[in-house]
Amino acid sequence: MSPSVAELKVAHRGVWASGDYAAVAELIDDAPPRALIERVDIKPGQDVIDVATGTGNAALLAAAAGAQVVGLDLAPELFGTAQARAERAGVVVDWVEGDCEALPYDDASFDHVLSIFGVQFAPRHAVTTGELVRVCRPAGTIGLVNWTPAGHIGEILKTIGSHMPALPDYASPPPLWGNEQHVRELFEPYGVECEFAVGHNPWRFDSAEHFVSFFETVYGPMLKARERLSATGDWEACREQLVALCERRNEATDGSLLVPSEFLVAIIRKPA
Repeated sequence: MSPSVAELKVAHRGVWASGDYAAVAELIDDAPPRALIERVDIKPGQDVIDVATGTGNAALLAAAAGAQVVGLDLAPELFGTAQARAERAGVVVDWVEGDCEALPYDDASFDHVLSIFGVQFAPRHAVTTGELVRVCRPAGTIGLVNWTPAGHIGEILKTIGSHMPALPDYASPPPLWGNEQHVRELFEPYGVECEFAVGHNPWRFDSAEHFVSFFETVYGPMLKARERLSATGDWEACREQLVALCERRNEATDGSLLVPSEFLVAIIRKPA
């Protein structure tokens, strides 16, 4: 039987609380947040929420720009690292446990609603979209960065998913948030304006084997897949596919691994 929405949320929290997401976040703390923040005009004193903040990549930049910032995540286990980063950066962020499908804020609470590789992992895309729009003020901006289906991480998630049980009927694959047409269709009912850009995050490792060994240890979705598939004897086959995928995408010429991973930047502007 498919898990209920509540059961799935508990499982999702366990996924992101496992491993060491902070180690992954360090490797995506340059090109993706820059690509977002340079397209969102954050002014001192404005109210900003970073939804599914993780360890705060977007939240910290918004706070450094002078905004009053909330960093919200389903997995508060990540907030220890986030808070330590905020203290080192000399900024203040209000870290709040919460669900992007049921944001604990009134309508029109924020000037900017941001998320970097966060909301795409919530199961019900339309529900999440409605919440992002609801808490955004008139003339405000929703800014999202998500892995594309055809990019490196999108293909990794698809490969892992092919070995795992099917998603419940009410859930959609995370990489769809990186498809421009899908995002347009999600926001179309709200009369907003959408603009898009594509960027790339470089993954640099010693080898394809090094990449997979790192991710299967620290990245929640892969770590949990490894645990489940190891119990059934299926992990090695999946792992071999992941290593081959990295080797196929490798652009390095010195024996190491360099894989640019495509992401979609979506800027959604709410009418005044």
